[in-house]
Amino acid sequence: MSQTPYRRIDRRSRGLPASDGAGVRLTRVIGTQQLPDLDPFLLLDEFGSDKPGDYIAGFPSHPHRGFETVTYMLDGRMRHKDNHGNEGLLTPGAVQWMTAGRGIVHSEMPEQEHGLMRGFQLWVNLPAKDKMTAPQYQEFAPDRIPVAEPAAGVRVKVIAGQVGETEGPVKQPATDPLYLDILLDAGASFEQPVPEGHTAFAYAYEGAADIGGESEPVMKGDLLVFGRSGSVRFTARSASRLILVAGRPLREPVARYGPFVMNTKEQIMQAFVDYQEGRF
Repeated sequence: MSQTPYRRIDRRSRGLPASDGAGVRLTRVIGTQQLPDLDPFLLLDEFGSDKPGDYIAGFPSHPHRGFETVTYMLDGRMRHKDNHGNEGLLTPGAVQWMTAGRGIVHSEMPEQEHGLMRGFQLWVNLPAKDKMTAPQYQEFAPDRIPVAEPAAGVRVKVIAGQVGETEGPVKQPATDPLYLDILLDAGASFEQPVPEGHTAFAYAYEGAADIGGESEPVMKGDLLVFGRSGSVRFTARSASRLILVAGRPLREPVARYGPFVMNTKEQIMQAFVDYQEGRF
């Protein structure tokens, strides 16, 4: 019986300390000089602290255009408001997939819960044809994120995509995303097929795990960028937790400045004009 072909690891990297919003301390994993983006992913931030001073100032009102933000809370709470009258509270385990589209101005403000704040924010690009769509939210409380248990010692929170028969609630036809939070007991293994041609990466945020077909393990704080073909397999050396994310690349020009991501420099300049003139 032939062995399952595993995706090779094209790149390993580690995040860098950064600050965003009103001084929120975080680790920038994608969106650095070393790793500017991974089409269609533009940025990945990990935030986590039990010191309220590191995060309590939050992310006051700021604009976005041309892409999507994905906020996944592990601990703590985040209240969001926008200039379209929407407001909500993300609690531990909740997910917000916000399509900024043609323009939105919003704030994301932490609310203390036992002093701890931890989670991820991912930026996903939109294709040119969708960049000026109306803003919208896909927001899911923790009890709406299904959990698959495909093997002993394995629990997978399925945010987007599918694990066996368990399907995540987030839908985005443009990039067909996979977003999994994988919890492994020591010694447990999990294998996940990834659509052919999708960009795929894994980020370990607890423990350490061996990767199918590789001699070097993934350690806490490591980002792995996989090749374009095959499945991904993890075997935990210790109790471990990783996110596995994949999406269809857009292969379009990217013009990016701060909170705006378009296809040309002219579109970026227009975004500034529209924002300044109140058209968001």
